[in-house]
Amino acid sequence: MRAASGVQMAMAVALVFNPGSNSLKFDLVELHAEQRAAAEATKLASAVLDDVGKGATLSVYGGDDGREIVAKHDAEAPDMAGAARAALRWLREQEPLSGKLETLTLAGVRVVHGGTAYGGAVRFSDEVRKEIEALEELAPLHNQSSLDILDVLADELAGAPAFVTFDTAFHRTLPEVAWRYPIERETADRNGVRKFGFHGVSHRYMLELYAQTVGKRPEEVTVVTLHLESGSSACAIRKGRSVDTTMGLTPLEGLMMGSRSGSVDPAIVPYLMRREATSADEILTLLNKRSGLLGIAGGSLDTRDLVKRDDDAAKLALRMFSYRVRLAVGAYLAALGDAEAVLFGGGIGEDSPWLREDVCAGLEGWGLELDREANERATEGLARISREGSRLQAWAVPVEEGLQIAHECLRALGEEQS
Repeated sequence: MRAASGVQMAMAVALVFNPGSNSLKFDLVELHAEQRAAAEATKLASAVLDDVGKGATLSVYGGDDGREIVAKHDAEAPDMAGAARAALRWLREQEPLSGKLETLTLAGVRVVHGGTAYGGAVRFSDEVRKEIEALEELAPLHNQSSLDILDVLADELAGAPAFVTFDTAFHRTLPEVAWRYPIERETADRNGVRKFGFHGVSHRYMLELYAQTVGKRPEEVTVVTLHLESGSSACAIRKGRSVDTTMGLTPLEGLMMGSRSGSVDPAIVPYLMRREATSADEILTLLNKRSGLLGIAGGSLDTRDLVKRDDDAAKLALRMFSYRVRLAVGAYLAALGDAEAVLFGGGIGEDSPWLREDVCAGLEGWGLELDREANERATEGLARISREGSRLQAWAVPVEEGLQIAHECLRALGEEQS
C-alpha cells in the first residue's frame, strides 16, 4: 500500500466511513487540494451496508444525482468490522476503483462522540482512541463501531493515514448559557453533564454549501439548519458558529425522531420505573427504540410509509413530528434574532415537501413566504423553496456527509504538513 505524498498534489483521494447503529455508508472521494467547501469534491463511489449483523445487504448508489440505488445484493457483515472488510472487498473488485486504494491519500471515519476535546478532524492515535473509548457510555455502540472500523483500516490500509472527525466538534463553540444544564453546578461538573450536540458533520455541510451558493463566507452566515432523518436535530448558527443545538448530553434529547422520543419530562423515567416495575435501562430502551414516530404511529418509523397510511395514528405521528421541528425553529430564530434562512437537510428534510410546508406555515410572522410550487418540485438537489423577496429564506439542501468527512480530514492533513 502506498499513500500519496501529501495534499500539495493537485488531487487527493479519500476513503471515508460513516457508521450508523446497524449500517455503514462508505464513499471514495476525489478532492482538490485547495478546495474551499466539501461540495466541490467528487464521489467516485458510494455505497451502504444495511442490517449489519443480521443478513446484511450492500446497496450501490449512482445515477445522475448519485443517489439512485443502481445495484443491491447480499453481503457478509456479521459486525461493524466485518462490514468494513466487506466494503474494502467490494472496492477491490471494482476494476476502475481498485487502483485508487493503492494511492490513497487518507482514510476518514466519522465518530459520534468526541466530547469537548476536538474542534475538528484529527489523525487517529492511541491517545485519540482512549478519548473515544472514554465516551462510549454516552454513545452506546456508536463509538466502538468507529474503533472497530479503524482497526480494520490499520490492518488492511496500513499505508494510508487514518483520520477521525467528530459529530460533536462543530458544536464546541456553544456558549455556556447554551451548553450548561440548569442543575446543581458541582454535580454536573463532577460528572461531565452538559450539552454536546451531534450531527455536526451534517450541520457544517449545510452551512458551507449554503454560504458558497449565496456568495458568502461561512462566517458571514446566520441560519437555522435542520438535520431530519431517523435521528434528527436542529442547530442555530450565528456567523458560521454553532451557538445552540437540540441534541444534548446524548442523542436522545431534542426533536421527536424515528424511534427516539426526543425531549420529554425527565420525571417520566422514575415514574414509569415504578409503574412498570422495571429498570432505568428498560425505560431508556423505550425512549430510544420504541418511541418517536414508531411509538406513535406503530408499524414503521419511515415517513415515506407513514404518509401513505390513512389511519389516525400515522397522521398524528407526522403532525407531532413537524410541530416539534417548527417549535425548535421558532426558538432558534428568537435566539439568533437576525437569521437569514432555514435550511432543511437529511433524508426527510430533503425529500418531504409536506414536512417543509408544515414547518414553514408557522413562520410567516418571521417573514418567510413559502413558494409552494418550488417546494413541491424540490425533492432532489439544492433548491430555494421560499419566494425571492422573502425576508426569511428557506432552502432544501442535499447533505453529503461523506464529502464533508473527506474535506475535514484532508484539511487536517494539510494543517499537519503546513
